[in-house]
Amino acid sequence: MPAFVALAGNPVRWRIMVELAASDLQVGELTEAVGEPQNLVSYHLNRLRNGGLVSSHKSSFDGRAAFYRLHLDRCGALLAATGAALHPGLSPSGVATPIARPAGRGRRRAYILFVCTGNGTRSQLAEALLRDAAGDRFDVVSAGSHPKPIHPNAVAVLAEMGIDISNAQSKPLTQFGGSHFDQVITLCDKVREICPEFPGQRRAIHWSIEDPSLLPGTLRTTLPAFRAVAADLRSRVTFLISRLDHEPTKEHTSHGR
Repeated sequence: MPAFVALAGNPVRWRIMVELAASDLQVGELTEAVGEPQNLVSYHLNRLRNGGLVSSHKSSFDGRAAFYRLHLDRCGALLAATGAALHPGLSPSGVATPIARPAGRGRRRAYILFVCTGNGTRSQLAEALLRDAAGDRFDVVSAGSHPKPIHPNAVAVLAEMGIDISNAQSKPLTQFGGSHFDQVITLCDKVREICPEFPGQRRAIHWSIEDPSLLPGTLRTTLPAFRAVAADLRSRVTFLISRLDHEPTKEHTSHGR
C-alpha cells in the first residue's frame, strides 16, 4: 500500500492532517478540534511524525508546550507517488505542487496581515514572499507587537531571491487597530498569545517559526538560519496562495489602514 494512503487513510489521522494543514497547533488544541482523547491523538501524531508528514518543536514562548506542523510539500510528493502506484498514467511530470489560480474578474483582493514580535525578520520575509509570489492578487502587510529595525540578513536573503526590501520599515501592530483583515497569520509563539482579533478575519492561523535574529553569531555565521526560515516561509506561502485563491472574500467598506 502506498505510504500516503497508509498514513492518511485512518479517519483520525486525516482529521488531524486537515487541522494542521491550516495552522500549527498544540496537542490540546488538536484534541479539541478532532473531538478525540488526547492519548489517541498523541498516538496518531506519532504515526504521522514517523511517516515524515508531521514534525514538532517546543514553543519559544512556553517551553513546556510543543507545536505540531504538517509538511504539505511532503504530502504532495507522497500523493504524486500514490497516483503512480495506482497507474503509470497518473504519474505527474514532477513533484506535485499547488497551482495558484488568479482571482476572478471583479473579485475583491484578500487583505492579509503577518505578525511577529519585532517585524524585523519573519513577518517581513512572509510579506515580501507573498507579494512576490502572488503579484497584485492580495493586499499584504506585516507588523510587530514591539517593532525593531529590519535585520540585515532578512534583506540579504530576500535579495538572493531577487526581492528588494531595502526601503521597507517595521510597523507597530497598533497601526492596524480596527482594520478588516481576511487572514491574520502569527509567526511568533509569544505574539500568538496576545494578537488581537480583527474584524472580519477568518480562523486565526499560526506558523510557529523560530526567530533567527536571536541566534548568537555574526551576520555571516547566522545567514544560513535566515535562508532556512525564508525557504520554510516560501513553501508555506505557496500553499497559502492556493487556499486563498479558492476561498471567497467578504466585501469590506474599507481596509481601515
